[in-house]
Amino acid sequence: MTTRREQTSHESSELILRAAAELFAAKGYRQTTFADVAERSGISRGSIPWHFGSKEGLLLAVLERSVDQIRAGLAEEPAVGTEPAEVAAGFDRLMGGADALFAQPTTKLFVTLLVEALEPGSPIHGRYVEIHNTLRDHCRRWLERLPLPPGLSAETLAVTIIGAGIGIHQQWLLAPERVDPEQALAALRRLVAGAVRSAGE
Repeated sequence: MTTRREQTSHESSELILRAAAELFAAKGYRQTTFADVAERSGISRGSIPWHFGSKEGLLLAVLERSVDQIRAGLAEEPAVGTEPAEVAAGFDRLMGGADALFAQPTTKLFVTLLVEALEPGSPIHGRYVEIHNTLRDHCRRWLERLPLPPGLSAETLAVTIIGAGIGIHQQWLLAPERVDPEQALAALRRLVAGAVRSAGE
């Protein structure tokens, strides 16, 4: 049974993680301080290292939480033997989930921290690899059950879909007055759906 102290500790951790994710996304990792996180979360500055050990530990915890949120938001994968029409309907749900995923603040966090992840010896490089692998593998497993044009593998199309989605989000962050992410993602969805339909005819 969870004690009141444990519950309070969990609630404090969640407040810190939420505040840190927002600040890392808005300001970047290097520019965010424990004082910033304390002010945003309402939790004392001294409590942050008690919960997470260090700033790097806090960053890794934020990314771990984000990975869990992504996995929870992914559409359920098709069962073996699922009828093509059911798989196609499920793929529509998958693409709809992708729309929602790319609109989340979490995606902005990934974009903001990309440079950190690419630096030699980066502590978050492995988490970024895991995030991309999770998204690609999930998308690929859906695509493997759909008719695809000759010469186009499910793996390649999954890479294209995930890359396009992240690229759309990056463009929107840089030029929100020119890029409508909903329209762009809808166009991507139509292109993929058209390729699948044409291959199945």
